[in-house]
Amino acid sequence: MSPNSNPLIFAHRGASFDHPEMSREAYLAAVVQGADGFECDLRLTKDRVLVCWHDSDMKRVANCDNVISKSTFAELRAAYPIISLEELLEIALENRKSLALETKHPVATGGAVERHLVKFLDHNRSRITAAGIHISIMSFSWLANARLRNSGWNTVFLVSYRWLSAINIGRSIGPDVALLKNLKEPRSGGKKKFAWTANTAEEILLCKAKGVDVMMTDRPDFARVILESA
Repeated sequence: MSPNSNPLIFAHRGASFDHPEMSREAYLAAVVQGADGFECDLRLTKDRVLVCWHDSDMKRVANCDNVISKSTFAELRAAYPIISLEELLEIALENRKSLALETKHPVATGGAVERHLVKFLDHNRSRITAAGIHISIMSFSWLANARLRNSGWNTVFLVSYRWLSAINIGRSIGPDVALLKNLKEPRSGGKKKFAWTANTAEEILLCKAKGVDVMMTDRPDFARVILESA
């Protein structure tokens, strides 16, 4: 993307600056705030439900001891308004919002999260295509990206920018915005650039200047104002 173009704005765990992160409320608010898409982290519950959740447990967010992989979806929902990927996809389809889905690793179930995710997306491929939305699967894990290479879905390798010239996995690269500050030239080998998490005006404008294609932010409405006034 040209530095003169604005990156797409993806709500990081929903509009999580103003609403409980990873909740239905946060994702619905992101629609109101004008996000182009949603970002979420994915884990598998004990009963093999794909849920939008970053941490391995619920201590930080819900102040309880539930471990995601050792709890059922019903048990997790009783402690916090956690949302499943199935529910998030329905919001995305209805509002035509693209998705950036990060599979978390390391996990005890290994590659099961990718297998369940690809099966779920393949099952819904016709609906996704009809809605005109785009799906990207992201991970810091080299093995996860390798497993997804032939899945037919766009993959994003979340990695330090200093490794870019050596990386040839997936079609997109995802750096932390902090690493963009020391980058003289946004080399990506022709791959799309996803960046996270831009919440200040400086970080948002940096993403624009570096030609980032997709920018994750907790503040979609603020990001829109900054980009449109630049």
